[in-house]
Amino acid sequence: MIMNAFRLLAILCIALLPVAGMAQQTAFGSAQLDPDTPVEVESDELRVNQSDGTAEFLGNVVIVQAEMRLAAPRVLVTYDEEGERIRLLEATGGVTLVSGEDAAEAQRADYDIDAGTIVMEGDVLLVQGESTLASQAMTVDLESGTAQMSGRVRTLLNPGGD
Repeated sequence: MIMNAFRLLAILCIALLPVAGMAQQTAFGSAQLDPDTPVEVESDELRVNQSDGTAEFLGNVVIVQAEMRLAAPRVLVTYDEEGERIRLLEATGGVTLVSGEDAAEAQRADYDIDAGTIVMEGDVLLVQGESTLASQAMTVDLESGTAQMSGRVRTLLNPGGD
């Protein structure tokens, strides 16, 4: 009986091994976000470079778009070739992303406006209620309200509360 239980446990552990290195998908945010929603940026300093079509926001940068809020020490905004539309936001120096009840932190985040995705990299930590997930990278799909974590995902689930 003990041998059968041990064997069953060993088989189960071996079967679950490949899952440890695979990506994990989860919900993210309180609602879907339309990438065409206006983006509000606030910072201590702004540097505009007409020659390469960028704007650099420095110091206590806070970006708000609908229900989503992103904060970082530095955000580089890249515009399209006509200079009319934001193409990419590159946040660096320690980034916090909050949407609804969910909050994530990482070393950097790249927000591709047209694709409606945010890629967070470097010591990513996602907090959802009592549960936390950690990985090296997380891709948030704002239109579907989902996130995919990759790079040695660690999860702490607290299903019971207390």
